[in-house]
Amino acid sequence: MSVRKLKPITPGQRFRVVNGFDAITTDKPEKSLLAPLKKSGGRNSQGKMTMSHRGGGHKRRYRVIDFKRDKQGVAAEVKSIQYDPNRTAFIALLEYKDGEKSYVVAQNGLQVGQKVTSGTKATPEIGNALFLSDIPLGTIISCIELRPGQGAVMARSAGTFAQLMAKDGKFVTIKLPSGETRLILSNCLATIGAVSNSDHQLLVSGKAGRSRWLGRRPRTRPVVMNPVDHPMGGGEGKSSGGHPRSKNGIPAKGFRTRSKTKDSNRYIIERRKK
Repeated sequence: MSVRKLKPITPGQRFRVVNGFDAITTDKPEKSLLAPLKKSGGRNSQGKMTMSHRGGGHKRRYRVIDFKRDKQGVAAEVKSIQYDPNRTAFIALLEYKDGEKSYVVAQNGLQVGQKVTSGTKATPEIGNALFLSDIPLGTIISCIELRPGQGAVMARSAGTFAQLMAKDGKFVTIKLPSGETRLILSNCLATIGAVSNSDHQLLVSGKAGRSRWLGRRPRTRPVVMNPVDHPMGGGEGKSSGGHPRSKNGIPAKGFRTRSKTKDSNRYIIERRKK
């Protein structure tokens, strides 16, 4: 993993920091694992805008990712490490012994030609998916299930990882990327290793146009809007705008929105840091 700072020959390259893409081995995706991806532009089924600052962007095709890793006990070879426009992490193309191919989120250190597997017979090595009950304490893990058979939902973005802290009966204790410590059922799957592309947080776009390529439209500061458009709008001149809040009136900057009666609260041992 590396980043490159460009020698500027245009204003847009002045502060640009780009990914070195050292880990990428091919630029051609597997056609059988591509699916169409329709954009909403922030509109709902009635055509009304419900999300601001969205629209445009480059056309993409979705890469069908195997988050469940339910082909257990069958070894697969890593054929290539690829870029995925729909996520920050890189993805790996696996080919199983029976000829089936699938994409998975790639872990740091995963190499082309490496053999990976999942299930109870798998060893705790990078890229293998194991049940939490079979993973040694202190191991760095990612792509974690929250419910058995659901598929990975936690620690999936670039550079993220969690740590297995303790085991107690049918639950294990996990320290998540947010700093939260919580209990998860021990028969959930997790993948060994941290997610690839850990240098993603160092990238600098360099110009507004790159945000447009990603489908992000310009953002207007709420303070300069009119009262009809935002709770913080209105006033004469550079007025403060009142307490920071969203367009729907929900307070921001430290206001907790999590329900105190939420059922999963009992599984959270320590809340994430503010």
